[in-house]
Amino acid sequence: MTKTALLLIDLQEEMNTRITAGRSVVYPDFADQVAKLVTAFRSRNAPVVHVLHHEQSDPNVPFRKDQPGGQPMVCAMPLDGEAVFWKPGSSGFIGTGLEAHLRDEGISDLIVAGGVAAFCVASTVRIAANLGFNVTVAEDALIAFPLPDRDGGGIAADLALKVTLATLAADFAEVKTTAEILS
Repeated sequence: MTKTALLLIDLQEEMNTRITAGRSVVYPDFADQVAKLVTAFRSRNAPVVHVLHHEQSDPNVPFRKDQPGGQPMVCAMPLDGEAVFWKPGSSGFIGTGLEAHLRDEGISDLIVAGGVAAFCVASTVRIAANLGFNVTVAEDALIAFPLPDRDGGGIAADLALKVTLATLAADFAEVKTTAEILS
């Protein structure tokens, strides 16, 4: 029997700060899609698991649990009883106890949402798949920003997301919209 959890990655206020400051994002309504997923999982008493970034090496980075930018977004505010893991790096599985929690709870399948798609989401999804979890990525519930390239230029956010999702779909996860996941 499969048990599915919603895994929310780095849905922290610093993401909103960056978007408000003008950083382009592929899905401006990603928070609405996240909220739909959260509401659906909670209404079914299905597990919602939060992974948040806590930068330990640089106290000036806003992704810290003691900084306003490190706090969860409203759309993904943890409720009492929901598991919350603070990760020191890119993957939600490194240094967090996430794998042990999922296994202890009998969770075999993950629906993943959050940010940033090409970084922490991709790192977490790849490791989840390698650990044997069945993963579905909620495409329109992701934060995807432009990426710098190696030549000093940039890669547009939509292209960065397209390549990220193509790579994940090729070997690590299914990619679906929120509507497809909820149907």
